[in-house]
Amino acid sequence: MDQDDVVWSIIKSNFCSFKVQTDSTQFCRNEYNLTGLCNRTTCPLANSQYATVREEKGIIYLYMKTAERSVYPRKQWEKIKLSRNFEKAIRQLNENLLFWPGHLKLKCKQRFVRITQYLIKMRKLRLGRQKKLIPLQRKIERRIKRREDTALIAARLDNAIEKELVERLKKGVYDDIYNIHTKAFENALRSEAEEKDTEAVAEEEEEELEESDEIDEFVEASDDDTDKEIEMEEDFVPSEEEVETADIEDVPLPAKKSPKSLRRRSKKQVEIEYEMN
Repeated sequence: MDQDDVVWSIIKSNFCSFKVQTDSTQFCRNEYNLTGLCNRTTCPLANSQYATVREEKGIIYLYMKTAERSVYPRKQWEKIKLSRNFEKAIRQLNENLLFWPGHLKLKCKQRFVRITQYLIKMRKLRLGRQKKLIPLQRKIERRIKRREDTALIAARLDNAIEKELVERLKKGVYDDIYNIHTKAFENALRSEAEEKDTEAVAEEEEEELEESDEIDEFVEASDDDTDKEIEMEEDFVPSEEEVETADIEDVPLPAKKSPKSLRRRSKKQVEIEYEMN
């Protein structure tokens, strides 16, 4: 249209608030620009029939401008929400831009693909694990540590003062100064003494239990030693040659032993005589 050519001739040669000049190319900062370049085909001001794709809060919209609505600046752009499904969204673009120029339709599809790609990447980053950097406030930490140290010193001082006052009350220093209920104070002292006595009794019982355990262990060890000696005496049996060659005088007198051991030895001697016959 002639009107579009006039607008572009003014923007191209004169000043434009959306144009950014660089060494190689010119860029456009208009939010409705389709490619971001400043040229005749992609300028939203110099084209009465224009379409673009934009993303708002994770939702993709198709914006269309026609010459019939150019009289109403508020209603100049028609807004159509595109589906989250890729195939349905491409079908919507084809239906709404059916009789539009081919290069404009192609650029809208490319922009839609690019927006869907970075939205998918944003969702993956949000669902994944992210590192959060927390600054360390050195001054506040030092201030808190200093306050903790002062509070600890004050608590120790309070405990020392309390102990000193209790000892003085026990000695009777403040009898004439303070009107203290003597019965309550005596009951408190009696309860402390009873607690100390119970602790001493518990310690004595623990010591007695330990001593009894040691005695039981000693008795068990002595019983084991006696059983071993009896077994060794039962296992000793003289051979036939030793019995024949040994003199009567050299034979030592056997010590007195228990009747159980004598019975066992007599049985073994009978077995030896039976083998000789």
